[in-house]
Amino acid sequence: MEAGRDNAVLMMRTKTDAQLIGRSAEMVALQQEVDRVAQSDAKVLITGESGVGKEIVARSIHAYGRRASAVFAPVNCAGLPDPLLESELFGHVKGSFTGAYRDKPGKLETAHLGTAFLDEIGEMTLRMQSLLLRFLETGELQKVGADGNGRSVNVRVIAATNRNLRDMITQGTFREDLFYRLNVIHITVPPLRDRREDIPELVEYFLARFATANRSPITSVSHEAMKLFTEYSWPGNVRELENIMERMVVTVQRPIIEASDLPAEIRGHDAVALRPKRERRRTVADDLYKRIVDQRESFWTTVYPLFMDREVTRGNVREVVRRGLEEARGNYKIVVRLFHMESRDYKRFLNFLRKHDCQIPFKEYR
Repeated sequence: MEAGRDNAVLMMRTKTDAQLIGRSAEMVALQQEVDRVAQSDAKVLITGESGVGKEIVARSIHAYGRRASAVFAPVNCAGLPDPLLESELFGHVKGSFTGAYRDKPGKLETAHLGTAFLDEIGEMTLRMQSLLLRFLETGELQKVGADGNGRSVNVRVIAATNRNLRDMITQGTFREDLFYRLNVIHITVPPLRDRREDIPELVEYFLARFATANRSPITSVSHEAMKLFTEYSWPGNVRELENIMERMVVTVQRPIIEASDLPAEIRGHDAVALRPKRERRRTVADDLYKRIVDQRESFWTTVYPLFMDREVTRGNVREVVRRGLEEARGNYKIVVRLFHMESRDYKRFLNFLRKHDCQIPFKEYR
């Protein structure tokens, strides 16, 4: 890799429309892994939440590998019923089913010497899993309606899923032998909330792209709006951010996007923190925090049951956590002690916050 790229603000792959954007440690590590994996022909399994950019990673692996001059063929395994998915992957011969008026090559044949990207592999039925396993073992295509063995092809297979395939194996809904065929190299794409320092670069990238495409007068995002962007939990990850930026470019008709322009879900998550101080003294979060700190009640007996019973909101929990981080100067381990939990509850506490989108970035409190 060229010198200094680890410090780049935007890590863009200019040979392709696939762009891995970010300067966080997570993204630098991901980019380095992509560079290494691209030099081989090994099968790759990419996992991560919906919207994190798994196809971008797959396209980048293809574009910077030895197969870059050949076809990259994506297939959405969740978007088609079995008969159509089988035809889409393996092709069919004329007359094999109603509407088959001619022979048609499948994506695996089209991608000969290139790469086939099988997205949402966890949505495949067991029957389709068996057909895919046979192809991975033999390299031979069995077209729908064809007799005998078909053409052998040389194609690199990259698969992706947002599901836990090991859990599916235990449940009997995913073949273990297929999992090990696909899982030669495993890449996990981190969620956006775990690399919040990349959000400003992503915002600027999408703003520039959509503003140009729509001839928008928008040139920047205000400090307050960017703060809300970086504090929001982004359950839809990069795809959600992209969609919101496109919406902002279309709807905002002035040069700067302000906090008031943002969707309610982004403004609402931190509504308590934005209130005047005299109003905050009377919030639910203040009462909860007082019970924990002054009355020495545990987070698990004070906040947790109320939240699980939907008697307090995510915003209330986030405000309690925010105040704890202020007191602990950004140290979550100190927050655990402050909230009268055992030290062994540290991981459980963080997992709870992540699962319910209640985690607050700690760096600004240090």
